[in-house]
Amino acid sequence: MTAAVALSLLAIAYHAVVVGPRQGVIMLLGIALGLTLYHAAFGFSTAWRTLIVERRGKGLRAQMLMLAVAVCLFFPVLGAGELLGQSVNGFVRPLGTSVVVGAFLFGVGMQIANGCASGNLYHAGGGQIRAIPSILGFMAGALWATHDYDWWMAQPQLPPFSSIDQFGVLLAIVLNLLLFAGIALLTIWLEKRRHGQIEADDAGKGLPLKVRLLSGPWPFIWGAVVLALLNFATLALTGRPWAVSLAYPLWGAKMSELLGLGIDFEFWDYWVMTGRDAALMAPLAFDSASVMNIGIFIGAFLAAALSGHFSIAWRLPPMQWVAAVVGGLLLGYGATIAFGCNIGAFFSGIASGSLHGWLWMLAAFFGGLVGTRLRPLFSLPRG
Repeated sequence: MTAAVALSLLAIAYHAVVVGPRQGVIMLLGIALGLTLYHAAFGFSTAWRTLIVERRGKGLRAQMLMLAVAVCLFFPVLGAGELLGQSVNGFVRPLGTSVVVGAFLFGVGMQIANGCASGNLYHAGGGQIRAIPSILGFMAGALWATHDYDWWMAQPQLPPFSSIDQFGVLLAIVLNLLLFAGIALLTIWLEKRRHGQIEADDAGKGLPLKVRLLSGPWPFIWGAVVLALLNFATLALTGRPWAVSLAYPLWGAKMSELLGLGIDFEFWDYWVMTGRDAALMAPLAFDSASVMNIGIFIGAFLAAALSGHFSIAWRLPPMQWVAAVVGGLLLGYGATIAFGCNIGAFFSGIASGSLHGWLWMLAAFFGGLVGTRLRPLFSLPRG
């Protein structure tokens, strides 16, 4: 535990001193996200697969609560266009072929890889070595997608649609809350139909509150509320919502340079966009998305140490190592052409009032159906 605490403090101090106080706070936010994800075991791939296979909806209901809290916080601020004197912008993206195909691929990939964008980071931080090939695959798939990015952007698409702009803040909140409630009620109906009753969300019940907070486990609803609050804090600090997959193309590019692969990607359309060209030249410590992702890894390590559950898990059947890489490639490619992953497109997209977030969710869920059926091919259980 001492090592985990020391690493967390060192990471915060390094970024605060070398880059600036703001970057140190971003690292702190990432650590808080990693700790929350680990203690609440808040995954997206498992929650969706559990609903598909077992008709258990506890995880998806928690996601709807997370989104409900987020839109109540985000919409008024995004409608005003500023927060604490800083300009803020949500992720409002076009609706088109790239979102549908990319989200579908991502949905397949997160079931094969046994984790999503945020899930693989906190799994790796908690000692699950199988997540590392997925992360490497994610980097490779994301870099590959930057090569094809201009082609995907040229495919048929509709302009961005913001419910905040179209309906106003209050009506947009009400409409979204009704959708969240409808999905939650559907999961309750499915669960009661299969099992007769709904599963309690009572992880850690009976433990003292202090122990549950520091060492876990947390109920899903705790994780849902904290993640929504931390995403809002990210918006306040960086001017944009939380995004995970933004860092992976950059990591892939940096890795290719480190390995001396000689890939000439500097003039690909993706990399000539404002900000991305500068990110290629700067150290990763200056990239907010990268710093937050590293923070998630460290936060999960800290959470695992605090709970006494940190251990290195690496023994897997050979096909599961293959699944990790293949799934990671699908995750990276899909997230990059779909304007984000389960965090940047689904969570933050819907929290931004963007219709593309809902389109992403629908396409990714169908991808999850296919990915769940493919799992036995890689020696993975369906459930």
